[in-house]
Amino acid sequence: MTSKTLALDGPAGSGKSSVGRAVAQSLGWVMLDTGAMYRAVTWAVLEARIDLTDPVAISLEAANTTIRITTDPRNFSISANGHEITSAIRSPEVTAAVSAVSAVPDVRELLVKLQREAVAASDFGIVIEGRDIGTVVLPDSALKVFLTASPEARARRRSLEVDPNADAENIADTRLAIMARDAKDSEREHSPLKPATDSQILDTSELTLDQVVDQLVQMAHHAYP
Repeated sequence: MTSKTLALDGPAGSGKSSVGRAVAQSLGWVMLDTGAMYRAVTWAVLEARIDLTDPVAISLEAANTTIRITTDPRNFSISANGHEITSAIRSPEVTAAVSAVSAVPDVRELLVKLQREAVAASDFGIVIEGRDIGTVVLPDSALKVFLTASPEARARRRSLEVDPNADAENIADTRLAIMARDAKDSEREHSPLKPATDSQILDTSELTLDQVVDQLVQMAHHAYP
């Protein structure tokens, strides 16, 4: 098991994925996108036309779903049951359903196990990003960072990722969706979204991607000299 881990948590739209990949590349580490894993299970649940209010059926589908995910920060891909779904997991349908699926305790238990196994199998330092990494998946990590930003900043970033020409109305709609996702993630009974007590909080509202990456790389060098 690698001794070098960066547990990177934060809400939707805080930039965890893009920041995590850039930090991993800079450090020569690998990266595990746990949010993509929850989206993969959600994709499988939707494909099977399972009722999102049926946790037993969701749990069974998750247990029967084989996920393959790359940890190369330069070449991300993910598949479920042999289907390449790297783009599909970012669909509006998956985005709308992922909170319900990820709130199911058996799903979280299954994926946390897979995430810990991925860390244990890594011969490199690893950036692992999600919503419960510092609190649940890697509570003993020497470096825990909770990325945050204002709802306005996160909505603007998320909207422009999807559509570079997004207008004010699109951004406003995205802000409402992000705030609803925040509420679901923070209020769920199991593994709610919150910073670990020993996390370093980094507000990225007024920072560029490069500035955030630089700060995290410096934190990593300090934690693992």
